[in-house]
Amino acid sequence: MLLGQAGGTARQLPCDRTRSLQTSEIYFGGASSGLLRTAGRMHRSSLAVPTILFERHASEWRQYGQGQSPPSDALRARSRRSRAPVPHISPLLYVFAVFVAVLTLAALREQVLCILYVGGKHAEEEKRLLGTVENALGLPDYCKKNNIELVVTADKEGPDSDFAKHIVDADVLVTTPFHPGYLTREYIEKAKNLKLAITAGVGSDHIDLNAANEKKITVAEVTGSNVVSVAEHVVMSILILVRNYTPAHEQIMRGDWEVAAVAKAAFDLEGKVVGTLGAGRIGFRVLQRLKPFDCKELLYYDYAPLPEDAAKEVGARRVEDLKEFLSQCDVVTLNCPLHEGTKGIINKETIGYMKPGAWLVNTARGALCVAEDVAEAVNSGYVLSGGDVWPKQPAPADHPWRSMRNPKSGGGNAMVAHYSGTTLDAQIRYANGAISILDNWLNGKAQLPANVIVENGDYATKAYGQREKK
Repeated sequence: MLLGQAGGTARQLPCDRTRSLQTSEIYFGGASSGLLRTAGRMHRSSLAVPTILFERHASEWRQYGQGQSPPSDALRARSRRSRAPVPHISPLLYVFAVFVAVLTLAALREQVLCILYVGGKHAEEEKRLLGTVENALGLPDYCKKNNIELVVTADKEGPDSDFAKHIVDADVLVTTPFHPGYLTREYIEKAKNLKLAITAGVGSDHIDLNAANEKKITVAEVTGSNVVSVAEHVVMSILILVRNYTPAHEQIMRGDWEVAAVAKAAFDLEGKVVGTLGAGRIGFRVLQRLKPFDCKELLYYDYAPLPEDAAKEVGARRVEDLKEFLSQCDVVTLNCPLHEGTKGIINKETIGYMKPGAWLVNTARGALCVAEDVAEAVNSGYVLSGGDVWPKQPAPADHPWRSMRNPKSGGGNAMVAHYSGTTLDAQIRYANGAISILDNWLNGKAQLPANVIVENGDYATKAYGQREKK
């Protein structure tokens, strides 16, 4: 069952006990390594023999085990009435049958490994925070209902992490772009059972897609689940930078009041040239939302042109040369996937193509930019920058983007944690989508083509490097 709309909640799995790990309090039932778990699948035909063997007289032997008389007389009487012999089953044989069934079950059940961020008290207060360890995308209820083993953790860094330990046995990996489990080639080599990697959200660059192809691991994401959320955040970030909002707000928080100090670097968005590097699902929606601002011109740089009617709708013009594109824009927003061809596309050289005083917004992927080059450009007063994505997440406390400041504007930094695509509305959409992808896989159904990144050892989309299909 999928989660409801805005009022929907994901219930925690009932548990026998709780245990505090390095990152949070994790809930689990029965024997466990301290992570969220549910029972395994029992539909395999190989379980039929031991199941029939011990279930036939289970109630009688449970009574016998509690000190009551053996049920032999009752069984013999029933046998005489039916004229069919009933085999005598010893308690030892019954226990052995149970043991065999449990071992068989453990060997056959699927395991889903889920890497999410810790919500703590916030996840307890707001159950729609589905992208947290505590609420786990609604997977606990789904996995319990379908008898799937579920492991949920936030511990993902290093060889001794829960991620490293449990990826070895996982059949399915579920993670989000906001606290990604980086599925490297090394991890893929160790993950002998891995068949499916699900991104609950949009963007699967945390997975080594080439290695996934080689191992014929299907990679799927919930396409479209948070494109509106991100597009709105882009427009917000542009306005924060153009209107010089950050230093104005900091001034008020300090108890100061100096209008000239912030107004000297505040502008209107109207009449400016705004360009998006990438005009896919998010980039196009950014252009749609910018049209009412009466910008001087809307530009886009992409390997493929927009459909003619779409370009006409937003009044956008395609610029095919990157240098020409950057040099014309007052505002540059990055809305493209991260792959070999786009990694570090914003660097010292390409920043030099931009207008002095230009505004740069990145809500796509942190590694699209060379971190040190962007920080240097902001600190020197050449550009102003904002966004919510970082080369590695969580970002270290000393990352240069945290403290960069444009001396000419008094601010110029609109960086936040990666949350543009994880609004409560978006979380419901990508949680439902992740469960749908998992359900399709478990039941042998085809995935929605738009959700598939790689499958059967081949790329299903050109979005990750414009690769040709084999």
